[in-house]
Amino acid sequence: MGIQSMRELVEACEKEQTTIGEMMLMMEAEKSGRNKETIIAMMRERLIKMKEAVDSGIKDDSAAPSGISGGDAVKMYDYMSQGKGLSGNYISNAMAFSLATSEGNARMGVIVATPTAGAAGILPGVLFSLHKNDGTPFKDLVMGLFTASMLGLVIANRSFISGAAGGCQAEVGSATAMAAGTIVELKGGTPQQAVNATAIAMKSLLGLVCDPVAGLVEVPCIKRNVIGTSIAFSAADMALAGIESRIPCDEVIEAMYRVGKDMPRTLRETALGGLATTETGKQVKERLFCRKL
Repeated sequence: MGIQSMRELVEACEKEQTTIGEMMLMMEAEKSGRNKETIIAMMRERLIKMKEAVDSGIKDDSAAPSGISGGDAVKMYDYMSQGKGLSGNYISNAMAFSLATSEGNARMGVIVATPTAGAAGILPGVLFSLHKNDGTPFKDLVMGLFTASMLGLVIANRSFISGAAGGCQAEVGSATAMAAGTIVELKGGTPQQAVNATAIAMKSLLGLVCDPVAGLVEVPCIKRNVIGTSIAFSAADMALAGIESRIPCDEVIEAMYRVGKDMPRTLRETALGGLATTETGKQVKERLFCRKL
């Protein structure tokens, strides 16, 4: 059962009368030879690791070893707990949970790369926001991980998911797209609506450069994860409302690939351009590595 495009994915789901998540589960069972129960149990372990990162991160205000990140998840969670959030509970919670995960990564904690460590805050952010605000059960969140995996698999096979290869659009962009489609499926949307949300989210981050200060996955990566959760919910809402992407998802992915190939090396995770070369960015690098640039 080989699926090479979002179009093929939607057609397969419609033919089999199944969801994107179930399609991924069937494909993994066929490929690995494991039974579905075993695969689901393995995915549940990953969801538990995500939750542990979120739960510890919203209480941990310590700095990362670099000293340039840490403590913002606590601030965000405390702020929204006071009812001050302007974005509503779904997005406010997702932002706090995303910060918690990404800051945990910067502290060398255990996270689940979805699809990379640099973009690992987005999917748990939206999943556990749905869990908190809707009471979405764990078993459904596990299936949401299969949905995200299927969407990510198509993106990775048709383009790339690494900042070094295609800029931050390939990392945060892909993660946001995966999360948007997953939200749609968890909220009862069709496979086509999920793919539309994936396309809308990816279009919104097309061209995003990878310019990590001092070469660390902290600034601006962590806050970009947070913004990704907001875009994911916005794209999901549009798709659930019946709004379609005017550019088919497969063509959006192809465009992301071409943009990434055209992107200068200085803007692809080399820390030789963008925010990494601002005066403050250079000062941070000099302080951390104790050498004059």
